[in-house]
Amino acid sequence: MSAAAAAPLGLLAELTHRCPLACPYCSNPLDLAARDSELSAAIWARVFHEAAALGVLQLHLSGGEPGARRDLAEITAAAHDPGLYSNLITSAIGFTRARLVGLRAAGLDHVQISIQDTEADPADRIAGYAGAHVHKLAIARIAVELGLALTINVVLHRANVARLRELVALAVELGAGRVELAHAQYYGWALRNRAALMPTRAQVDLATQHLAEMRARYAGRVAIDAVVPDYYAQRPKPCMGGWGRRSLNVTPSGRVLPCHAAETIPGLAFWSVRERSLAEIWTRSPGFLAFRGTDWMREPCRSCERREIDFGGCRCQALLLADDAAAADPACALSPRHDAMLALAAAATVADDRAYVYRARAPGAATSAPHAAAALEPFAP
Repeated sequence: MSAAAAAPLGLLAELTHRCPLACPYCSNPLDLAARDSELSAAIWARVFHEAAALGVLQLHLSGGEPGARRDLAEITAAAHDPGLYSNLITSAIGFTRARLVGLRAAGLDHVQISIQDTEADPADRIAGYAGAHVHKLAIARIAVELGLALTINVVLHRANVARLRELVALAVELGAGRVELAHAQYYGWALRNRAALMPTRAQVDLATQHLAEMRARYAGRVAIDAVVPDYYAQRPKPCMGGWGRRSLNVTPSGRVLPCHAAETIPGLAFWSVRERSLAEIWTRSPGFLAFRGTDWMREPCRSCERREIDFGGCRCQALLLADDAAAADPACALSPRHDAMLALAAAATVADDRAYVYRARAPGAATSAPHAAAALEPFAP
């Protein structure tokens, strides 16, 4: 059924779409928000106070690269003021010890750094940024030295999934308290690069074994969160804990979404914090009400015993692969499109296309090497 919304627990604040990296699995939309459309620090401060009043406990400062904001320390302080636990989700590019010290003083609690691989060459190739890997490791160590909690995030794909054990070991060596291992989600740029990113079924099965080994080896030392790749799943995951149930996203320009990719669904109206309060948006926005609860469901979801466990899975994936946002997620074995989803995975791995299409390059352009112009010095917020 569709009941009144409980309080959200988490808020993802997308401060900007600007980013020095060009990862071929980038989850940002293909059409990025312009810098002059970004919310001001003052508006973010108001949003954070409204979020705390609504019941939000955890705030994730994200992007793009949030370090591209010159006023990041001001924004961080604004999050600390109403008592939100703040987590900086970052590529680490553009950060120095001095800048982290400033953010710590402003009230930052946690840093989450993305790592592309265990070695510099393959990691920098994926990031499209020469020198990124070495810098990431240095900033991770500085964060721990400063007393910030550290999470290492890894997007898994065909080129790095075989090194899952080594990736976890690297995170432990860096001092991380948590490791997030998430297979690429095939939207946006990842969809364009599906043939180059999709792991084989054998790779996924082996990675599942390695994950169990790592959880046993590091039990009590590090928390390891893992997301099964949808294209090889039997049951869908409760995307975002269910549409409009636990969390909300605010885009750089101020639109409030139930999930990162929600704007790919046509016909939904998403309100903005520029015109409405966060509480009004959470409880009354048509975009949030569209798939909240279970009343919207059709068969096989409507009568499924898991309907209030996985909430029908991902609406954006249903649109992408079943041409209907209200259809059963094709990741579910009960979906009539499930076999077609498996076939897409198999076709992608047969293609074995290792040429990545990078986000920062012209449409249709591809390269197998990091951007020649990329270096640590030119990026500045």
